[in-house]
Amino acid sequence: MSATLRTILIAVAFLLQTGAAFAQDSKQPASAQKPAEAKSAPADPFAAIPAARPEDVRSMDAIIAALYDVISGDAGAQRDWNRFRSLFYPGARMIPTGKNAKTGQIGARIATPDDYIKANEAFLEGEGFHEQEMFRHVDSFGNMAQVFSVYQARNKLSDAKPFLRGINSIQLLNDGKRWWVMTIAWAPETPDNPIPAQYLKKVER
Repeated sequence: MSATLRTILIAVAFLLQTGAAFAQDSKQPASAQKPAEAKSAPADPFAAIPAARPEDVRSMDAIIAALYDVISGDAGAQRDWNRFRSLFYPGARMIPTGKNAKTGQIGARIATPDDYIKANEAFLEGEGFHEQEMFRHVDSFGNMAQVFSVYQARNKLSDAKPFLRGINSIQLLNDGKRWWVMTIAWAPETPDNPIPAQYLKKVER
């Protein structure tokens, strides 16, 4: 499979759906859009979150390393999706962003960690996928942190070149006991949107 097809499968599959949905929504008057049905929240939203490995959530370095590690592996290697789920705060969101290949419109798709699993499990475990952090810039205030994490991806670690690069914008929270992922928004690098030179450095700690 060519690098172009791989990039489309990983970074654009979400966005093709997003662009179409966004275009449809933009044509409808507000009065025509059906309000979302109210759903009763579980008594304890944390009860549905699998217990995290203490070593995965004890520091900012640890939780970011766990994020990259848990989705990475060779073709045929099953991912530990409960470990993946354990990193996210209840209600956390994963947001792929980019340009719709058909319309040229910039858009985003709001997904849950479970949405991500359903959309990507077959590809990650079928093709092989290793995502590695290249550089990190952190801004923090109190118990929250915003992390710009530059990544590169290969099907196999032995591949000479990555087939994909981009930036993960990660919002983290420390509740006094552990770190949580609140949101990840990401964009792939493209010819018309290259990663800025200041982010192509060694990992910043």
